[in-house]
Amino acid sequence: MHIIDRLTRPVLFAFDPERAHELSIAALKTGIPFCSGGVQNSKLAVSVAGLNFPNPIGMAAGYDKNAEIPDALLNLGFGFAECGTVTPKPQEGNPRPRIFRLTRDRAVINRLGFNNEGHAQALARLSLRKGKSGIVGVNIGANRDSSDRMADYEEGVRTFAAVASYLTINISSPNTTGLRGLQDRENLSELLQRVMRVRNEQAALIKRKVPVFLKIAPDLSEEALADIAQEVLEKGLDGLIVSNTTLSREGVSAPAASETGGLSGEPLFERSTIVLAKMRRLVGPALPIIGVGGVHSAETALEKMRAGADLVQLYTGMVFAGPGLPARIVSRLAAYAEANGLNSIAEIRDSNIKPWADRPLA
Repeated sequence: MHIIDRLTRPVLFAFDPERAHELSIAALKTGIPFCSGGVQNSKLAVSVAGLNFPNPIGMAAGYDKNAEIPDALLNLGFGFAECGTVTPKPQEGNPRPRIFRLTRDRAVINRLGFNNEGHAQALARLSLRKGKSGIVGVNIGANRDSSDRMADYEEGVRTFAAVASYLTINISSPNTTGLRGLQDRENLSELLQRVMRVRNEQAALIKRKVPVFLKIAPDLSEEALADIAQEVLEKGLDGLIVSNTTLSREGVSAPAASETGGLSGEPLFERSTIVLAKMRRLVGPALPIIGVGGVHSAETALEKMRAGADLVQLYTGMVFAGPGLPARIVSRLAAYAEANGLNSIAEIRDSNIKPWADRPLA
């Protein structure tokens, strides 16, 4: 562990989790290089959905909710960063406390509820990035009090198509009542049809088809996964993100496990990787998939790729391992590629699908 990681963890853990998160954002906004950005190695470059990623490790949505520090995150060694979730109108989210560390389990429970400053603020910040390099995605959601949540997603596409490297449709957060109902096939079919229509309308204006990904929950049945796969393929989405946080508490023993909300961190790795492999089997080899859930090391990142992921995201792993984690993972991926004679890290994708996909969801 880098010295900065050893120093920052006790400082941040002295505060409640949400205050620690705010302080970490403030620190990154200073522009101080807290740690090395890691290695640059052409064997880690991955082309996905028409985008060229310098390495396959990304910051997941949920950390930089208001698009305040995407470039600072890229400077930590991430190959891409995803901002959000952003909703059309600002909203405070659920009452505090709403983030809980499960240190013994290296996990976090959150019930934030899409707290963010709204489209206008995020758009203003991202517009200032015009001309800058680096892949920055925008994760869009719906306001809890919206009379037409599907229209909120349409508005998100209109707002961010010109400034986002890609867009993520987040219908899988467990912390907005009824949101996961949009994963049901009939609702999903209508939502994806509406979203892709707006994406194509925007493409005519901005002369670029911004890739659209769908982020799904890990708490889905085999039948639901099959329905989602078919809808995503039929509607022509550019990819999937598997998965969001879980309502399950399997493998968790810390006292805070009784708190409501979505669980992230190491206990999520197994379930999310099973769902990833099952979804890869359902959609076939062509559709891009970003694997997320429980990634905390180079080995867990590699296993996501072996189970079918083109790219990998993390967030909670950095809470416990520090800001040096992405650079360490990237360096170790490069060493792995060199040691195993790979021309590209992408060569390992799908090499271990069967053992994961054959495992039951229950």
